[in-house]
This record gives sequence, C-alpha cells and structure tokens, in this order.
Amino acid sequence: MTAAIRQYLVITGNYWTFTLTDGALRMLVVLHFHQLGYSPLAIALLFIFYEFFGVVTNLVGGYLGARTGLNRTMNIGLFLQIVALTMLAVPAAMLTVPWVMAAQALSGIAKDLNKMSAKSGIKLLVPDEQQGTLYKWVAILTGSKNTLKGVGFFLGGVLLMATGFRGAVIIMAVALGLVWLSSLFLLGQDLGKSKSKPKFREILSKSRAINVLSAARMFLFGARDVWFVVALPVYLSTAFGWDHWKVGGFMASWVIGYGFIQTIAPKITGDMEGIKPAALWAAALALIPAAIAGGLMAGWSPQVVILGGLFLFGVLFAINSSLHSYLIVSYARANGVSLDVGFYYMSNAAGRLLGTILSGWVYQAYGIEACLLISGGLVTTAALLSLMLPEKRPVIV
Repeated sequence: MTAAIRQYLVITGNYWTFTLTDGALRMLVVLHFHQLGYSPLAIALLFIFYEFFGVVTNLVGGYLGARTGLNRTMNIGLFLQIVALTMLAVPAAMLTVPWVMAAQALSGIAKDLNKMSAKSGIKLLVPDEQQGTLYKWVAILTGSKNTLKGVGFFLGGVLLMATGFRGAVIIMAVALGLVWLSSLFLLGQDLGKSKSKPKFREILSKSRAINVLSAARMFLFGARDVWFVVALPVYLSTAFGWDHWKVGGFMASWVIGYGFIQTIAPKITGDMEGIKPAALWAAALALIPAAIAGGLMAGWSPQVVILGGLFLFGVLFAINSSLHSYLIVSYARANGVSLDVGFYYMSNAAGRLLGTILSGWVYQAYGIEACLLISGGLVTTAALLSLMLPEKRPVIV
C-alpha cells in the first residue's frame, strides 16, 4: 500500500466518521424540536448559525489550511464537533434556542473544516495528469460520505427513540473522540501546507472558472435544501403521518442511494465530448422539482409524486454534485489548493444557508409546492451559470 493510499484512507475514515455524527445530529435536532412543538421556521432558525459559520469557515479555513497544513484543520474540525455534541448533552431545561444555535455554530465550523481538508487533501495525492483517477477518488469520497450521512439520518432517529436526545449525543461524542485521538497520530504532518505563506487577501479566488463554478454550486445546493432540510421531514411527519422511525429511515435511504449514485457518477457521465456536462445535467435536474410541484397541484397522489419525484431528483442531483466536486478539485491550484477549495465550499455553505432559511419560511407560509417551484428556479440559474465554465472533461481510465 503506497503512502498516498494510506493517507487517502485516513482522510476518508475521518470524513466518514464525522459525517455519521453530522447526519445523526441534524436528524436529532429536527425531530426532537418538532416533537417539542417548534414550528418549521423555528426549527430552520436553529440551523442558521450552522450554515452561516460554514460560509465564514470555508473562507478562513482554506487560508489556515494553506498556512498550517490540512492535517491540523481536519483535526481541529473533529475536536470542535466533539465540543458541539458535549454542549448538547446538558439537561433538557438548558436546551434553549440560543444554546442550541451556539452548538450548531460550532458544528458548522467543524463540518466545513473537515470537508475542506478532505477534498483539498485528495488533490495533493493524485498526479495532475491522472484526471480520470482524480474524478474517481473524488466521486468515491463524496458519494461514500453522503451514503454515511444517510446512515447518520437513520442513526439519529434510532438513537432518539432508544436513548433519548441526551444519550444520543453522549454516545456520538465518545465515538468521535476515539477517532480524533487516532487521527492525531495517523494523519500526515503538514499535508497541503503552502510553500509560500499566502496573504489573507488571497482567500478570494482570482480564477474565473472557480468563481463561476462557485456561483453555480451556491444555487445548486440552495435548490436542494429549500425543500429537503426542513420542509420535507416535517411534511412526511404531518401529511403522511409518519413517526420518527419512518421519517429517519426514509431520509436515510434517500441519502444512501444518492451517495451510491455519486460514487458511480464517472461511469454515468463518461467523457462527454463537445458539451458542457455541468450545464447539461443541471438543466435535466431543473425539470424534476417543477414536475413534482405540478403533480401535487394537479391533485395526484402525494405519496406517488413525492416519493417518485425524490428518487429522480436524487439520481440527477447526485450526478450534478459529483461533477462539481471533481471540477473544483481539478481547477484548483496545486500550491495552496485549500484556498480555492475553501472559497468554493464557502459558496456551497451560502447556498445551504439560503436554502435552510427559505425551507422553513416558505413551507410555513406557502407549503411544499412553493418550495419545489423555488428549487426549480434555483437549479435553472445553476445551469445557466454552468454554460460559462471552460470545458474540462475527465478522461475516464
């Protein structure tokens, strides 16, 4: 086993474990506070700091990764998630909205430090001429992460019913603590550290390709979260009458399948000669939420429309996400890769923040059909932006 593969496995293992706790924590918070009688908008507000600090973290985190090494930023992310989980292990009377928002803020910082470090690290382990290998490695990391996030959704629902909210976060904090201790010794020193000390002003990308891709990413992920983060779990619980097991299990199954599609995205997209795949696949995706909204407004069976539409949306969104993840790693500079990747994931976090706020507010005021129509509009914007990307096709090997 080469040193590069060993480091890839350590990075992936860290990312996997973190993702399990992140997915479980999100489902725990949504279901627990919905059970307590919080409105969809109030639940969305609990995640505002999580998403807002993700925006800040990706900008500053990319800068820190270039100056200090990605091993340090990844380990800091793991530690901060342990602190966030510990904060939520207090007695129920102390779980006030400000306290939960503060814990979510720490979790948001932790998540984006971890993601930025993992995605940037892969760029440094694959030679630049092996674009097919890079696409595959990024697809596997991204897809497996989302599969485990789905498992985390299910885990969150199970732990909530089996051990209660407090017991669940304690179990996750202990497990993640063991991974953090291992990572301190196994992860390579000074991974991704820039040869020259970058200036703070360099956190803003000067690359047109990265700026365009980042804008497209923002609208793409806003389109997902505008109906997926708060509106969908609450809709499944209220309109379908599903309990925590069913909601958590369904959301988990969807994300697991979505993650699997991401891992095989290079086989689906292939080497698409003469077209811009990011624009093509985004245009196809834009049709799905609009069709789901149309079906609901026409009075068709909600179970058939929502569940069938979710399947199609998941497949196409997974391909779009995997393509984007490959393109940013490919476009990024080898020296100071975390600066470019951090800027890109700042836009990703901004899209999630936009989607999260809209998800609670629009669903509460206008219903899930409005969330879906907005989703279609956001994806359409992402498709139009993707037309401006320079052609860069992976050679599948």
